[in-house]
Amino acid sequence: MHSFTALFLIAFSFISVSAALPYKTLVAPIVKDTKTSLYSITLNSREKYVIDINAPLSWRLCQTPASPVSCYAPQCIQARSFLSGMCPPANNIWMKYGQCQCVVTPVNSVAKSCALGNFTYNNFILSWTNGKNPTGVAKLNKTYFSCAPNTLFKSLPQGVSGLAALSRAPLAFSSQLAPSNLGVAKKFAICLPSTNSAPGVTFFGDGPYIFAHYIPAAQLDASKILSYTPLLKKSNSVEYYIGVKGISINGKASKFSPNAFAFDSNGNGGVKLSTLVPYTVLRSHIYKTLLNGFSKVTKNIPRAKNVSPFGLCMKASALGWSRVGLMAPTIDLELGNGAKWSMIGAHSMKVVGNDVACLAFVDGGKTAKEAVVIGSYQMEDNLLQFDLAASRLGFGSLTGLRSSCTRFNFTSAV
Repeated sequence: MHSFTALFLIAFSFISVSAALPYKTLVAPIVKDTKTSLYSITLNSREKYVIDINAPLSWRLCQTPASPVSCYAPQCIQARSFLSGMCPPANNIWMKYGQCQCVVTPVNSVAKSCALGNFTYNNFILSWTNGKNPTGVAKLNKTYFSCAPNTLFKSLPQGVSGLAALSRAPLAFSSQLAPSNLGVAKKFAICLPSTNSAPGVTFFGDGPYIFAHYIPAAQLDASKILSYTPLLKKSNSVEYYIGVKGISINGKASKFSPNAFAFDSNGNGGVKLSTLVPYTVLRSHIYKTLLNGFSKVTKNIPRAKNVSPFGLCMKASALGWSRVGLMAPTIDLELGNGAKWSMIGAHSMKVVGNDVACLAFVDGGKTAKEAVVIGSYQMEDNLLQFDLAASRLGFGSLTGLRSSCTRFNFTSAV
């Protein structure tokens, strides 16, 4: 009798999502906040959560009493393995009769702030998709996160509900919103929009990922255009790193010191991806080499006064325009496995007004922790697939194929 009851409850707990099967992929919109250059995923129909692909734990403002999680629960033990040193000691709350409530440390990496928060869970609503449109509602029960105080929202877009962690951590939304028991592959893809006029898209699960094409009635399956490179694992980190051997400009390799992009013996260095950093940041010696090389191949383009935080600006009309943006030299990241991440003008140059475009890379200083942090501007209108099971990154530019991250059709197919 007890085993039957348990089986019934398990089946009931997923009844809200099973009706939408056989689809195995979930989808949610991404919106850009131009004031902060941050991106938010929309969950529960209208709640926006800032995307941080390197955070270990999601958090939100809890407006109603949160369901407590026991400090003996395995989820609490997992969450507390990522306690932040920026916070005061996070002691669990002991209650009557020997019960205790789990306390964790939600972090806002934009403002570099931390708080103590009660660990809790709730239901989250997304949509199933066939890759072309949303096909039905998916309600994922008992999704874990931390409560957070109002003070933790400093520097975030106005009106957001919290932060969505999409790191490698076991309780990040990247894993919790891809439930294997429902047949969802352990991977997710983000496509950050370059505008706030229409949403980009997040997929949890495998492709197809269908976007409208510039040819009327044509469709682009972005899962078919991806190149791949391994995701590197750094000790005691849930962040995403890739291997880079060098940088080329218009096919010509720039000269760097040996191991310029590698981890050192202290674990510093490497090439990290970040959705919180607006423009790719490079250590000074890497930045200067890129700047000098780019300056040489654009030496005939009239210069303009530099606009902070950029170090090289020029007359945009002199570069010229194509159907996919500014006709700037192509910058290639030469990846460790031989693949290339190519950045055309739309990804490497930022138009700042008054016929001025600037090289959209930033000098991070001589002692920057990472050799390179690939920022969100270089990710915009690229589909990035994080395959957690295979530990690899898939990447492909929609811009070069005359599409964009805003071309997914969120009109329901039902």
